[in-house]
Amino acid sequence: MEVFLFLFLSLTLWGPANSAWSDDKLISPSRLEMFVDVLLDMPRVQGFDIRNGVPVPKTLKIGMYPKRWKFHMDLPATRVFAYGTTKFTATVPGPTIEALQGIKTHVTWQNHLPLKHILPWDPTIPTAIPNNKGVPTVVHLHGGIGEPQSDGSSKAWFTAGFRDTGPTWSKKTYRYHNLQQPGNLWYHDHAMGLTRVNLLAGLIGAYIIRHPKIEAPLGLPQGNEFDRPLVVFDRSFRTDGSLYMNSTGNNPSIHPQWQPEYFGDMIIVNGKAWPRMTVRRRKYRFRIINASNARFFRFFLTNGMRFIHVGSDSAYLARPVMVKKLLLGPSEIADVIIDFSNSTSEWVILANDAAYPYPSGDPTDEINGKVMKFVIKGQREVDMYRVPAELIKYPAPDVSSASTTRYIVMYEYTSSIDEPTHLYINGRSYEEPATEMPRAGSTEIWNVINLTEDNHPLHIHLGLFVVLNQTELVNVDEFRECMMKMNDAVKCQVRKYARGKQIRVPTHERGWKNVFKMTPGCLTRILIRFSYIHSNASYPFDATAEPGYVYHCHILDHEDNVMMRPLKIIS
Repeated sequence: MEVFLFLFLSLTLWGPANSAWSDDKLISPSRLEMFVDVLLDMPRVQGFDIRNGVPVPKTLKIGMYPKRWKFHMDLPATRVFAYGTTKFTATVPGPTIEALQGIKTHVTWQNHLPLKHILPWDPTIPTAIPNNKGVPTVVHLHGGIGEPQSDGSSKAWFTAGFRDTGPTWSKKTYRYHNLQQPGNLWYHDHAMGLTRVNLLAGLIGAYIIRHPKIEAPLGLPQGNEFDRPLVVFDRSFRTDGSLYMNSTGNNPSIHPQWQPEYFGDMIIVNGKAWPRMTVRRRKYRFRIINASNARFFRFFLTNGMRFIHVGSDSAYLARPVMVKKLLLGPSEIADVIIDFSNSTSEWVILANDAAYPYPSGDPTDEINGKVMKFVIKGQREVDMYRVPAELIKYPAPDVSSASTTRYIVMYEYTSSIDEPTHLYINGRSYEEPATEMPRAGSTEIWNVINLTEDNHPLHIHLGLFVVLNQTELVNVDEFRECMMKMNDAVKCQVRKYARGKQIRVPTHERGWKNVFKMTPGCLTRILIRFSYIHSNASYPFDATAEPGYVYHCHILDHEDNVMMRPLKIIS
């Protein structure tokens, strides 16, 4: 019955399964020369207007368009889905939206996508299925603190012209209050069961909230040629330039297409494979977003230079931190300064040595171990930018203020051939009622237990959190066996097992975050605030309204099947 459903839906909604995806002749990355394309600075769109010298709210119309995109000068143009204010200006990634703290940005997200998808998909996992033809989409502002109706609920999807809408869809124009702390966000598709394919098709973009009065005194590069978002992801291509995604599942009799992780051969930065950027011998700021489906990046500079880490996800650190290597899970953001005046060489490669899947998968090679090249001009110049000793200090986590303690458990289930079939949080599907119902304005402690072999970047919508500690579980197989039967950490005596080695939380990840990497076989204790971290103000919106929020693993293939749970805020 499942196979029949898959074939029926493929034929009626998306076209014959073999017509678009049967040619799997992959282009060898070694055929393409690295560092020949210039790094793009994506179009910038202001999320506010200026009237009589005063910033005021602005309404944007940003569409999702089918078009062709050149990822490399020697690769044929690729069919993609791209965000843009027009089809002509649409890009992969989409335009960088620049908002002002305290000034609302309204966005009407318009779906101009075709009747059929450009990638394979799998209706045997919980999936948005329109009554008529069309590609379902919905936009989530990752890291945004905003109303539920504008959060991009996975069931609030819509097709072209809003002809079909999901069960929780309620409005065409989203309202972003931008009242949170200044920092880095990004927007991407979040449609139920289609997140992994819609992002692979190109539906991603950067979003920055600026607060000039607070940020200008820091003396960091801000909003100019020395301040650049870097949106990094991996892709594979066929010889005709089309995107390649394996169309056969690891358990094809259960899920005809779904695979537990997607990894591409080529590393893309701002829409170009292994680009190059010419820099001057001075400080540059890079807001690095890992927009991959499943790939972790452990970045380093091949000449030994260090990153000066100033922000993590959507918040500044209290103090800058010097790091030689920088591990980013999918959806994490690192705000860093690189001072090229310290380079003793004329060029340097931004490289990567993170195994895939992380942490125990294949090692990187000469292809996916390189990200981009910086060509450094010869003459040192006067640089008025500085990195201050103090950045922005937010209140420290107060464990005594926590009103509730919860256990959040990550499970992976396998078939008779020991291949993953699906992943759950707390042993429950996404469809089951919410069990995490924090009060607006409250603080909670979550003990996140990872019983799988993968590192899962946990993303919590609306809430910001601080990682308190990570502890290895002892006798983890014994504990897992109990949990698979009882699904109750307390009854399975979690304290008896959570007494292994303490894993050090890196200094640059001890601030407020919205994503953190949950180490396998560990209990990670986090403190979450469902309130602003920079003020005592209440939310200016009703956080208890439908359709609520979610929390999930940000490996997109896991999120889609279905490592995601509803999060319901109560008053």
